Amino acid sequence: MPITKSAQKAVRGSLRKKAFNDRRNRAMKELIKKIEKIAKGDKTDKAETNKLLSSAFQAIDKAAKSGVIKKNNAAHKKSRLSRLTK
Repeated sequence: MPITKSAQKAVRGSLRKKAFNDRRNRAMKELIKKIEKIAKGDKTDKAETNKLLSSAFQAIDKAAKSGVIKKNNAAHKKSRLSRLTK
C-alpha cells in the first residue's frame, strides 16, 4: 500500500486510467470479433460490413491515439480487417 498522500493519489489516478483504457480496448476487440464472425460466415452483407468496418477503424484509431495500442499495431489491425472484408 502506498504510504504518502501523493502515492495514494497516483494509485487512484492510475486506476481511473486503467478503467478507461480497458473500456477502449474491450470496445475495439468486440468490433473486431464481430467483423471476423461476419467475414467467416457464408453470406456477407456489404452495407453492414462497411458500417462495422468504419466503426472498428474509429475504435482502433481512438485506442492508438490514447496510447492503448501502438500506431503500427493499429495500422496492422486496420489492414487485416480491410483484407478480411474484401
